[in-house]
Amino acid sequence: MSEAARSLLQRWGASFRKGTDFDSWGQLVEAIDEYQILARHLQKEAQSQHNNSEFTEDQKKTIAKIATCLELRSAALQSTQSQDEFKLEDLKKLEPILKNILTYNKEFPFDVQPVPLRKILAPGEEEHLEFEEDDEEGGAGAGSPDSLPARVPGANEGTLLPRLPSEPGMTLLTINIEKIGLKDAGQCIDPYITVSVKDLNGIDLTPVQDTPVALRKEDTYVHFNVDIEIQKHVEKLTKGAAIFFEFKHYKPKKRFTSTKCFAFMEMDEIKPGAIVIELYKKPTDFKRKKLQLLTKKPLYLHLHQTLHKE
Repeated sequence: MSEAARSLLQRWGASFRKGTDFDSWGQLVEAIDEYQILARHLQKEAQSQHNNSEFTEDQKKTIAKIATCLELRSAALQSTQSQDEFKLEDLKKLEPILKNILTYNKEFPFDVQPVPLRKILAPGEEEHLEFEEDDEEGGAGAGSPDSLPARVPGANEGTLLPRLPSEPGMTLLTINIEKIGLKDAGQCIDPYITVSVKDLNGIDLTPVQDTPVALRKEDTYVHFNVDIEIQKHVEKLTKGAAIFFEFKHYKPKKRFTSTKCFAFMEMDEIKPGAIVIELYKKPTDFKRKKLQLLTKKPLYLHLHQTLHKE
């Protein structure tokens, strides 16, 4: 471990303990301040460029999830209804994970997602957001069916990558994500899709890409019409690999981005033309062992594939 990484982890650990101590003593204002400051530092590290970070991409994802949990506890302490939405004892389970982040290789204990490019604000900074009810708690959703306010700074651009250079005899794959069918499509706030290519053990084979926020919502569909360039030649993908599509949306009451459902496409489904694939319930099962369909209704992810070969 480098001296810089050791110093960072010591500072984060001290701040984490300070926050949970204030929390357990009932000093809620101080706890909220400490949680929000630490969350901002963790998020900043998680979003730093590879060359400027002491941590791997997987470690940064875990750090970002811890930041999300700090935000959840902070939001719970500010809630007038209940302080048990994300409990102190749950948060305390994350202290050893943060302390041992360089060797931690287990599944994260809570089903949360890193918030992409969301600015985490320290106490005293202001964020002018109008929150609606979220979809699971009886709200009417965001705005009109055809418009999606840009609620997340920077999210409109996504993190899409350009097509790889062609190689003789090798095939590149472009997937156009046309639309996704959901019964409550109109209620999804800032919806986007995370695309990843995983082997049978759930290990990333290519960089993960996020689409920009969806173009529009209409009836039971969220429309994207965006091209994803798969960052590996098809012939180089390992046997049993699959391309995953995780549909995510923002929950203003809980102040984090959640995975609503996912879909995947296996190697034998790579062929030119249109394809519709089934949607499964979260959490995303990258090993494809415990799959549960999201709905019995005929709602799918609609894709169109283009193969490029020299």
